[in-house]
Amino acid sequence: MIEIQHTLVHEDLVNEQFICHLEKCKGACCIEGDSGAPLNFEELAILDKIYDSVKPYMTDKGVYTVEKIGRYVKDFEGDYTTPCVDENKECVYVNVEQGIAKCAIEKAYEEGKIDWKKPVSCHLYPIRITQYPDFEVLSYDRWHICHDACSFGAQHQLPVFRFLKDALIRKYGELWFNELEQKATMK
Repeated sequence: MIEIQHTLVHEDLVNEQFICHLEKCKGACCIEGDSGAPLNFEELAILDKIYDSVKPYMTDKGVYTVEKIGRYVKDFEGDYTTPCVDENKECVYVNVEQGIAKCAIEKAYEEGKIDWKKPVSCHLYPIRITQYPDFEVLSYDRWHICHDACSFGAQHQLPVFRFLKDALIRKYGELWFNELEQKATMK
């Protein structure tokens, strides 16, 4: 583990290679899994605020589900997540373009309708954060649907943490990322 400020970073984020390869996986991380995307408490109010601007980018099934059960839900562990269409299928905020599942929130952001990119857990994927009272642990979530992303990353020799530089800076700041970069090069 690499210690940086109030976090512990698993060395797999430095040692493993990764670049999302949407042409191969078709955005499977947005349509598979046992629950929606993890949300922190601050993101609940953001979803309430931006929903009307994101709604035009969502599928009809996504809109129907949100209007039936809400913009976020508590999962089986008591954590807030995005709801899923048809119970544990795609995230309600999916937008399908040319057969690839993408984020309707991010689409609204890219078109200047909102100023929030998407939930930080989505932006950070395949990194998952485990919260403890005094620190957080960042781990690499290995999932068979990302096999092509691992191969593509290896082809380009891009470690997971460098692929996710923007997301990590968004979450922890540039100083934190620079410290990770420095410690990673010493390994």
